[in-house]
Amino acid sequence: MGALDDVDDLRGWLALAEKLGEVRSIHGAHWDKEIGAASEANYKSAAPPALVFDDIVGYPPGMRVLTASMSNARRLGMTLRLGTDLDDRALIEALRSKPGEWGANASRYTVNEVETGPVKEHVIGPENADLLAFPVPQWHEADGGRYIGTGCAVFTTDPETGVLNAGAYRMQVQNGGRAASVNIEAGKHGAAHVREWFAREGRAPVTASFGHDPLLLVVAGTEVPAGVSELEYAGAVRGRPVDVIRGEVTGLPLPATAEIAVEGWLYPERREQEGPFGEWTGYYSGGTEPVLTMDIERIYHRNDPVQLGAPPGKPPHDYSYMRSVMKSAMIQDALIQSGLPGVEGVWAHEAGGGRQLLAVAVQQRYAGHARQVGYLAAQMPAAAYMNKFVVVVDADVNPRSLNDVVWAMCTRTDPAEDIETMRQTWGSRVDPLREQGVPPFNTRAVIDACRPWTRLEAFPRVAEASEELLDRVTRRWPDVLGGMR
Repeated sequence: MGALDDVDDLRGWLALAEKLGEVRSIHGAHWDKEIGAASEANYKSAAPPALVFDDIVGYPPGMRVLTASMSNARRLGMTLRLGTDLDDRALIEALRSKPGEWGANASRYTVNEVETGPVKEHVIGPENADLLAFPVPQWHEADGGRYIGTGCAVFTTDPETGVLNAGAYRMQVQNGGRAASVNIEAGKHGAAHVREWFAREGRAPVTASFGHDPLLLVVAGTEVPAGVSELEYAGAVRGRPVDVIRGEVTGLPLPATAEIAVEGWLYPERREQEGPFGEWTGYYSGGTEPVLTMDIERIYHRNDPVQLGAPPGKPPHDYSYMRSVMKSAMIQDALIQSGLPGVEGVWAHEAGGGRQLLAVAVQQRYAGHARQVGYLAAQMPAAAYMNKFVVVVDADVNPRSLNDVVWAMCTRTDPAEDIETMRQTWGSRVDPLREQGVPPFNTRAVIDACRPWTRLEAFPRVAEASEELLDRVTRRWPDVLGGMR
């Protein structure tokens, strides 16, 4: 894999991305909203480059913030060690069956515990802990504060089995930099670990990394199978174990090559007002509410540390492309592994944040097949969280094309017969439809946008040229049509 073998940390990743011409720099931006706004403007471009912010107002040169790390196919393919020249189609093809393979092989890549690492170039105790010594952005105009945890990996363990979990939970700086709130959704593995620690010992150990190989953001931000350590999963992707150190206070692991890392304890009653924050749904998530908060026991950091920023917002946002690609691959893998026949493709659309709108293409083989696909896709673990619409289309429809999916809905769905709803399913506190104080249920629709099984042969023929004819005319007039295929 050449240069990809040399990537062990964020700096190695950044050096390779720069060599490939995938990085742009911005100098002199202010941490107060300017970094966030410039990043947002970048996400809206056709193929956003990675942005490095340096010379940030009020901070010394070299303290940098990176955004848009995986906002296009080339850098995401690079991060997943699949290649350095992939486009969208090649990336999807390269990912076929990979999530299942990585999950199955993860146990072979137990973390490599080392005595020390670059992250320990500076170790700061609680008396001098100050997260605002780093250029932590206020990402959105109406955020309730500065968020150091967006592209982060937050580590918790099962107190009984010791199995490690990494989650990308938002973390707001509190108490003038001496603490950070950790906003974990109740249904996530990390939240279960915290509850179990509280029941056993009255406190829960937590560590977090704020700058690392973006691969760790991929595994922390998507649903790795239960019981599989995200660090071991990352090892399977890399083809070699991840180096970790043990936190001096909690004993929990931290990536040895992290740029900035912290550790401390959560207590049931230790909470600070947190939020609002611009979330992946495209809305600010409510007002402020008390959230579990960690007083910082240790800060570890490298010289001139680089923060990995991944602020959400109205799609497209920092990690919406990454999530769409990864969720699509994971859901397709899970459907196929369930034994379901005929699954041709899955796409979790960016417009729904990579979660709320799924399209599944199927080659219908029996009566009821399309509905079976829809029901399974709507509730399987890889897709269940905050899912709202599952659209099942025939194999002649490209599930990645929102235009084609909506066309199939408009021409093959009878609203009275082909839309089913599920109630009181797994929602989220960040859902803008949820009312304050109400449990985070949601409702989801399964939309059958396939040709009716009873009319498969008699259904009207689609008015479009065949692939062979389109290829022929494209080859004949490549100067005019070459860019259209």
